[in-house]
Amino acid sequence: MSTDNYKLIANNKKAYHEYFIEDKYEAGIELFGTEVKSIRMGQCSVKEAFLRIEKGEMWIYGMHINPYEKGNIFNKDPLRPKKLLLHKVETRKLLAKSTEAGYTLVPLQVYLKGSLVKVEIALAKGKKLYDKRADIAAKDAKREIQREFKARNF
Repeated sequence: MSTDNYKLIANNKKAYHEYFIEDKYEAGIELFGTEVKSIRMGQCSVKEAFLRIEKGEMWIYGMHINPYEKGNIFNKDPLRPKKLLLHKVETRKLLAKSTEAGYTLVPLQVYLKGSLVKVEIALAKGKKLYDKRADIAAKDAKREIQREFKARNF
């Protein structure tokens, strides 16, 4: 992604710990005006969010968008389900893959691409406990190597 018109709003670090990420997709999201203003201010979270495909449309549940301060009566429920905008072919493909055992759909991040709000979603496979432990051990080893390298070159 080009960094000139890209601004990260919310990241789901938990998804990388809990799942193996297979494929990534970019989706638009159907929002109201006060929700967009709130997202531009960085008031969004996807940590507890999950995706479902219902009647050929993809929906994101649990994505929290704080109410806009000056939105008064125009503010919507912060946890309301929001429709994701994908091509029908992509939706059908994701539906077929997600029905396989062990696969699920997770949101990875919310970002601004130019003036549009986008959600990066992933087809993911759940990790077992020993996979998570191996990842933590590898991360710790890498951090220790970086620490040693800094100490030597300082």
